[in-house]
Parts: sequence; structure tokens; C-alpha cells
Amino acid sequence: MVILISLEMVTLFVPPMATVFNSSSIVTPVIILLNHIIHMQSSGFISSNMYQHGFFSANIKLPSNYSAGICVAFYTSNGDVFEKTHDELDFEFLGNIAGKPWRFQTNLYGNGSTHRGREERYRLWFDPTKGYHRYSILWTAKNVIFYIDEVPIREVLRNEEMGSEYPVKPMSLYATIWDASNWATSGGKYKVNYKYAPFVVEFKDLVLKGCSVDPIQEVSDNDVCSDQNVDLEAQDYANVTPMRRLAMRRFRQRFMYYSYCYDTIRYPVPPPECNIIPAEKQRFKETGRLKFGGSHRRHSRRGGRTSTPVEDTDQGDM
Repeated sequence: MVILISLEMVTLFVPPMATVFNSSSIVTPVIILLNHIIHMQSSGFISSNMYQHGFFSANIKLPSNYSAGICVAFYTSNGDVFEKTHDELDFEFLGNIAGKPWRFQTNLYGNGSTHRGREERYRLWFDPTKGYHRYSILWTAKNVIFYIDEVPIREVLRNEEMGSEYPVKPMSLYATIWDASNWATSGGKYKVNYKYAPFVVEFKDLVLKGCSVDPIQEVSDNDVCSDQNVDLEAQDYANVTPMRRLAMRRFRQRFMYYSYCYDTIRYPVPPPECNIIPAEKQRFKETGRLKFGGSHRRHSRRGGRTSTPVEDTDQGDM
């Protein structure tokens, strides 16, 4: 059972960019949990409104101790409205064994293109259970940027060749925790152990900045949202400055261990949005894994969402 909580029930703030990543504002945390005692295999919340482009952000604290087998997701989607042609942008945190670096993935779908997963997988460079860190998704008509704190970790630039596989329909913001024992941690090797329950995720300082629309309205969203989209694209976080691009490059060099763009077995011809960087490409095998470790196995869709398991076998210094 998924418990859905209207974000309008939570105190929201939409500060200027100067304070988005350095906010001192305190709001009561939203807590979601996984607990077999009350027979929940998942829980979460969803925004009351759907947005045509936007900036979605929250300070998040992940479950501590042993959390293998769980999946914590912070994402935008319209799968409840467009079941066969849904769009999605997501962070997924893939459970953890105490003492191991947390692993997570980002993904993008447009128009139900789940057959062309665009996963990238990484390790976190900090312990996300010790305190709050800000995770953000920027979605405009031109690009998608995933942020952790002030660091952009991934940018997808829209181009004509992507066609309908770039997300274009209004989406809601979701946050969920669920039992993903069959794939989340080491490809399903480590299951959820409910003796460590409840598994608690805390969210605070939620940000939704975008154009709220009716997903089935006949009026063009371009007309309704033109001013707000211009304002969104003018925000500081919509611009990957040279300093931010350097930070992104360093992150990807140190902590990315799988990229679909370098998985030539899965995609002999890289998808059109891939920016192939020779120095980056030489670090990966034809499977898209790092040459010194890592694993990738595809996984079928579950619960209206698509995910791919990750092996905890990559090596490298934090």
C-alpha cells in the first residue's frame, strides 16, 4: 500500500536560488517509512499539482544501519495519468549494508520509453544517513539537470533526435520507499531484513517551482506557462557554469560506475543525447561498467516503474 500525502499539507518554500542550496529555513520534516508490522510494502507522498517543467528539490536523510533491499525514490512522473506513455525523472537510492558506500541511480523516460532506459549509477561521497543533503531535479524544455547539494551530477540536453523520448507532459513530484529485495542491493543478493525496521526516510525544505497545469487541458501549455518557463530558465541553477561543469566532471570521474552511453552491448549506437567524452569513455568496458569492477544487469518493470539492479562490486577510493 502506498500512502499518498498532499505536498500542500507540508510547509513549502520557494526561495531565490541564492538560498536554495544554502537554506537556513527549517520546516517540520516529512517522514515516510517501511515497516512490516503494519503490512506496508511501500509508502510515500505525491504533490497535489502537476507541473509543466519545474525545479523539484528536498533535503533528504536516508535510513541508517542495515537498509539492504530497500529503494528510496525521489522523482517526477505522470504514470498515474498516462499509464502507457508516461514520463519520468528520478533519483533512486538502492539500499545499503552498514559500512559500505551508498549507491544510487538517475534515470529519464519520455513517452513510455522504458525499453530505452537511460540509467547512470554512482556512489555517494558522504554518508547520507548522518544528516540532510539536498537532492534536486531541474526540468526545462531544453535540458534536465540532477543536483546533489550544489554539485550538478548529470545534465541531459534535449535535441531533435530524441523526439518523443524527452519528457514533455506535466508531472507530479513523488517520494517513495519500497521493498525491492529482488534487485536493489547487489542485484538482489541482500534482501530487506525487517528486524531492522522501521526504515525511515526524512524530507524537509521541499521546493516546487514550476507551472502548475491540468494535464488534460486543451489550452496549450506553452501559452499558459510561457512566462513561468522563461523565469525558470533564467534561474541560476538552470545554468551550468564553468565551475559547476568542472565539479560535475570530477564527480563523474570519481563516483560514476555505470553509464548507458558507454554500454555498447545494450546500445551499439549511443542514444542521441549522449555526449561521448573520450577520456571518460576509456574508463568503461563495452558493458558500460568501469574496467576495474562494477556490474550491470537489466531488470523488468515493477509497480509501474522501471529499475535496474546494481552490484556492489565496483572498487575505488571514496
